[in-house]
Amino acid sequence: MTGPHWLFGDQLGPHFLAPRDGGPARDAPVVMIEARSVFRRRRFHRAKAHVVLSAMRHRAAELGDRVRHVRTETYREGLREAVGDDAVTVHHPTSRAALRLVRSLEQISVLPARGFLLPHGAFRAWAEGRDGGRLRHEDFYRWVRRELDLLMGDGDTPAGGRWNHDHANREPPPRGKRTLSAPRPYQPREDDIDEQVRADLDRWEREDGIRFVGRDGPRLFPATRREALAALRRFTEHRLAGFGPHEDAMLAGDPVLSHSLLSSSLNLGLLDPLEVVTAAEDAWRAGRAPLNSVEGFVRQVAGWREFVWQLYWYFGEEYRHRNALRHHAPLPDWFRELDAHAVTARCLATILAQVRDTGWTHHIPRLMVLGNYALQRGWDPRAVTDWFHRCFVDGYDWVMLPNVTGMSQYADGGLMTTKPYTSAGAYIHRMSDLCDGCAYRPGDRTGERACPYTTGYWAFARRHRALLAGNRRTSRAVQGLDRLGDLDEVLAADRRWDRQPP
Repeated sequence: MTGPHWLFGDQLGPHFLAPRDGGPARDAPVVMIEARSVFRRRRFHRAKAHVVLSAMRHRAAELGDRVRHVRTETYREGLREAVGDDAVTVHHPTSRAALRLVRSLEQISVLPARGFLLPHGAFRAWAEGRDGGRLRHEDFYRWVRRELDLLMGDGDTPAGGRWNHDHANREPPPRGKRTLSAPRPYQPREDDIDEQVRADLDRWEREDGIRFVGRDGPRLFPATRREALAALRRFTEHRLAGFGPHEDAMLAGDPVLSHSLLSSSLNLGLLDPLEVVTAAEDAWRAGRAPLNSVEGFVRQVAGWREFVWQLYWYFGEEYRHRNALRHHAPLPDWFRELDAHAVTARCLATILAQVRDTGWTHHIPRLMVLGNYALQRGWDPRAVTDWFHRCFVDGYDWVMLPNVTGMSQYADGGLMTTKPYTSAGAYIHRMSDLCDGCAYRPGDRTGERACPYTTGYWAFARRHRALLAGNRRTSRAVQGLDRLGDLDEVLAADRRWDRQPP
């Protein structure tokens, strides 16, 4: 028998207890701690709190007598109750706050991180070898593919002769269709553990002053390894083939499209990213899915997810304080409360309702509807980042800090992206059916039917003219701004959204 090993609530798969490469011994006792203070510090989406607690309790039930499962106020209290002063091991946590905690306790030995593809040292060596210090996802993605021999052809060449199949993966939704008619995603079944979780959340709200946001409907996301593997099989066998072409599309009546819904399982540690991308590659090699769909999915997991994880640690703690655009406006109440009924703009109301009801939307609504609006309004990037962290079932500090601060809100001034991601209503109109029947018109920039995204785009361009003019990818926005003969009217139309929901 060896010393106990602590499992955080996002380290729930078997790979976190595997004895290989310095991991815990095969017979090591396990400690799991539910700390209510986590839910006091932030007002999380209730569906997120549900799936996290359900996953932890299911894992504890699986481990049986091997685990000491403690429910207490703080992690420190839980550790004292579980092991006293005994020595404990833990795999490198996924947040800086958690890492500070475990490193502050002399009894804890921190083991290397798991649940990701590359060690921090390998990424640092790659990053510090970049010309001019440019850290771009495309360069990183190609490097990872070579390092892990993912979707590779002969020698150093990518399968199919192309690294990037975006040309085939950015189609708008089929015209006139309300859904893609894709096979349904895996749907888990709730059990007695879910019932108890829901009862505990009700009691915390009623008696302990813990508050949530959003709705806790039937659980949509896996809470066990078995469920996560079933969801992976369902995706690779039935949905992956149709994933690529419309991965950037949006449909009001089909929020899931052909997306995998595996992000929460990956971020809870129920799935390992290598097994996920390997399953996708196997589907292509077996002829079950076309290369463009598989490459698009591998790009999301082995490329972007891994890139974001590595940048979170590489950039350091000061990254969260960056505010290159000097945006300081507070989030309005309707946004913080997920009050979709307060919003008239159909695209924003639809996506906000999806977040309210499920704690999830795919990457394009996050970036080009929610993040785009926040960027145009000049909301404080730290508040926006915290909102995404709290309100999404797959949201963690490491996930949202680079994704929102860097990519979505451009608060880092371009450390990880080449331009601010903002657009007028025309982009949403082209890539979705969300403008159909809306009170606003994407092409109108003045008058009562002026689209909030269109006026917001030109107001953003006016506010950050110097920045955009100096960037070859955004200089055309300034040229367009100079051609507007009604700019004063556009800015006047946009200012009303500072006082009311769009």
